[in-house]
Amino acid sequence: MNGLLVIDKPGGMTSRDAVNRVQRWLPRKTKIGHTGTLDPLATGVLVVCVGAATRLADTVQAMGKSYTSRFRLGARSTSDDADGAVTETPGVVPPTREQVEAALAGFVGVIEQVPPAVSALKVGGRRAHALARKGEVVELAARPVRVDAIRVTGYEWPFLAVEVDCGKGTYIRSIARDLGARLGCGGLVQTLRRTRVGPFTAEQGVGVDEPPADLGAALRPMVEAVAGMPVVTLGDEVVRRFRQGQVVPASGGRQPPEGCPIAVFDTAGKLTGIGSPVGSSVRPEIVFNT
Repeated sequence: MNGLLVIDKPGGMTSRDAVNRVQRWLPRKTKIGHTGTLDPLATGVLVVCVGAATRLADTVQAMGKSYTSRFRLGARSTSDDADGAVTETPGVVPPTREQVEAALAGFVGVIEQVPPAVSALKVGGRRAHALARKGEVVELAARPVRVDAIRVTGYEWPFLAVEVDCGKGTYIRSIARDLGARLGCGGLVQTLRRTRVGPFTAEQGVGVDEPPADLGAALRPMVEAVAGMPVVTLGDEVVRRFRQGQVVPASGGRQPPEGCPIAVFDTAGKLTGIGSPVGSSVRPEIVFNT
């Protein structure tokens, strides 16, 4: 089995737990991996790569994502969400919707974001969440992330409903925390749902309690992982050389900018791999022989 399985992860479960359940549905020794961790509190799209598709994990993980979330203003949390120890902020004057939307506008674009202390990032070779839960002070450096859009879909103090479109590595918990800091009232994530990863949506998702009636049919084709990439089609002899790791001429088609990945197909329309441009040629980065 080779393909991508879209899981609709339930709350209260780690991403690893969800993958372990899927693993039991598959033949022994089948390769499997997920693309982007969801917090236990979060629900929604978790793309699981099966078989040869595990080589596309980084490609899927780099795709844009969409979330719906309910922020709670007027409080702070040790984990920046409702799973942590929550402290009410005394004496808060609720901000207006206009003030909230104006503050949120400052989080759109490429911004510097400090990840939550309770996260899977490593500090000195150890997971930040493990250190934080032992009471150790965790200091994570700010890093650039991309936020494409934040839409307010409802506001009734202290709860703020938002939709967020963003790039890889963006923490919605950090947006809630930093919004609360900017408004002077504190903020945390009450609920969080990932609705999209690239072309993969929650509507395509399957639950983890029982395997689909037809697991093979539930697998999305690997070609969906290269949606939006520039495409090059190679003849049989050139495909053979590409699969051997050789840089080959990219016949036909417009060349993408340097560094932009290219989806490589054979003349039968089968995904052969992913390459990177080298002038008018293509260097193999990922190759499929199946």
